[in-house]
Amino acid sequence: MANKYFQHKEKLGFLAIASIMAACSVKHNTFTQTPHRLLLQQPVATPNPTLAVPAQFQGKIIYRIQPRNNEKVIALTIDDGPWPKTTLQMLRILQENHVKATFFLVGQALKQHPEIAKQEVAQGHAIGNHTWHHWYRQMDEATVKNEIERTTDLIYQITKVKTFLFRPPGGFLNNGLAAYAKSHNYTVIMWSLTSADTDRHAKPQAFVNNVLKGAKPGAIILMHDGGGDRQRTVQALPEIISKLKQQGYRFVTIPELLQMKAKG
Repeated sequence: MANKYFQHKEKLGFLAIASIMAACSVKHNTFTQTPHRLLLQQPVATPNPTLAVPAQFQGKIIYRIQPRNNEKVIALTIDDGPWPKTTLQMLRILQENHVKATFFLVGQALKQHPEIAKQEVAQGHAIGNHTWHHWYRQMDEATVKNEIERTTDLIYQITKVKTFLFRPPGGFLNNGLAAYAKSHNYTVIMWSLTSADTDRHAKPQAFVNNVLKGAKPGAIILMHDGGGDRQRTVQALPEIISKLKQQGYRFVTIPELLQMKAKG
């Protein structure tokens, strides 16, 4: 996903050609401007591969994938962003630890912070659809279509990624969203393991313990970068990563997890 924001300096022989990074023209409040620039100037990884979903998973609901030979792979999924500050902090932690995750984006947040989504893609993370408004309520067909397709379209416009990964807000499967997604060949990605990081009274160590206690090969972990103050999630993330790695787990994106099962 080549982008002006992420061009690198190249050296060809003795001739140095400096690439020019485009200035961000999107409006931000003073709380988010400086961190955005700092992160965008850092080297980024190779862009993520195709987000194509194997045919056997299209129109299906997935909670967990049983990997062949019980391989210790695990998928970290992060919902409700892009969000000022916390998403960038999490991206930095993931990059430092060479971990790829799957971000489920809310359309309204994406519209406000498009450069963060570009950063996610440039660092090799996968992205999915988490609706436009993050509504839980029952919706008619026209509203459901708008919630999903408007978000899918904006994801493509901003990142050039066509995603068919969908996660219903709150995990609600009976309000019309999941039915529409399945009928249009989206893969509905749920989770088998939650950090419970939306618990306002829990400390970061509780999030760590929740993940470590429930970790299994092929598990899909639920965490959040947006929708509220996620500083405790940011604090918990490094230990979650390091402890799972110590247990022998390798982090994969949702598309990678599905591809592994399809090949198995």
